[in-house]
Amino acid sequence: MKVLVLGSGGREHALVWRLRQDPEVTAIVAAPGNPGMAQGAGSSVRIRTIDLNSPPAMAALARDERADLTIVGPELPLAAGVVDLFRAERLPIVGPTAAAARLETSKAFAKAFMARHAVPTARFLVAADASEAEAVVTDAPFGWPLVIKADGLAGGKGVVIALDPKEAMSAVREAMVDRRFGDAGGTVVFEECLRGPEVSVFALSDGGTARVLLSAQDHKRAFDNDEGPNTGGMGAFAPSPLYTPELDARVRAEIIDPVIAGMRAEGHSYTGFLYAGLMLTADGPKVIEFNARFGDPEAQVVLPALSGPFAKVLMAAARGHLAAAPELDWNGEVFAGVVLASGGYPGTFDSGLPIAGLDAEQGDALVFHAGTALSDGRFVTAGGRVLTVVGRGSGYRAAIDRAYHAAARITFDKMHFRKDIGRSAL
Repeated sequence: MKVLVLGSGGREHALVWRLRQDPEVTAIVAAPGNPGMAQGAGSSVRIRTIDLNSPPAMAALARDERADLTIVGPELPLAAGVVDLFRAERLPIVGPTAAAARLETSKAFAKAFMARHAVPTARFLVAADASEAEAVVTDAPFGWPLVIKADGLAGGKGVVIALDPKEAMSAVREAMVDRRFGDAGGTVVFEECLRGPEVSVFALSDGGTARVLLSAQDHKRAFDNDEGPNTGGMGAFAPSPLYTPELDARVRAEIIDPVIAGMRAEGHSYTGFLYAGLMLTADGPKVIEFNARFGDPEAQVVLPALSGPFAKVLMAAARGHLAAAPELDWNGEVFAGVVLASGGYPGTFDSGLPIAGLDAEQGDALVFHAGTALSDGRFVTAGGRVLTVVGRGSGYRAAIDRAYHAAARITFDKMHFRKDIGRSAL
């Protein structure tokens, strides 16, 4: 099987790495990819340039490469309708249509959908302009703190937890007047602030059947002790010790299955990966957000934990035959991932800085590239989140120690990373 992976980050590198473990996969094309994906892979992984905002270009690439299956990594191609076009041209692809992907691309849509289908989530209100938003802040219907979210895609940075009306008004102006997040902030969603630990759950669906893959816990804040601004994710570990069999049964019955059934009933069958970010409240699990894809950096710790015929299961999901596909199982190990970020991330940062230590022996650790490039044959930084270093072990302590031991071998100017990834699991 020849597989095309769309995307260039750490999540896509993890997908490429996991597919390389599959004996049924004979070749992989990554587009636009990153230079770390092809390291040590010989001729089995090729990098192709592509515009991820152009579904016709992606379809042409799949035909040109004669790819048997395409997997969509990031959200932008989904929002652009790449799955719609591939299906129209009968090209097998893993991902939701643009309409189904609104679970991620529009928080207002996702909240209204959950309300229609009794999926547990925080109470909410939607404001379509600044005056409506200011009225919500004045009324404070959910008390304080108040969660304020840009409706559209904002790279994980469009969420503010306002402690008082002053902070809330500032967040509204930033999103709706100053348009810090562009069109994504034209509408905002207000939510009550839920309390409890967070867990991420991943499922794969063919539109009718859904299989829960594994749980994980992410670290969104830039600095230790969950301080600093929100980021795309500074680290993760899997599986979550909080995700018990009893909780799994409840999440399937109250969240995953109703979402898949509800989308199908509304004429937008959900296919591909579904990420459910959950808050474990005193009243049970509630949805904080959905992603219409694998998370990043969660993919880097979940995918190495999965055993079984990965490509065959993905093809079954693309073709609508997931119920008859082999099972994917957990290999029994624990994985912890530490993101090595550029100084200044998630704000401004320098690029083109030489990276040392990537050629060191990593032992039981994996290194996934996210924001790297090659300059004169040497790896340099090319993004905010540069690498994810993943440790593996029989328990959380071993996995965490191995991740940090491997991370200590890698350096670049102004590199920063959190020192407390996985601490809650201990």
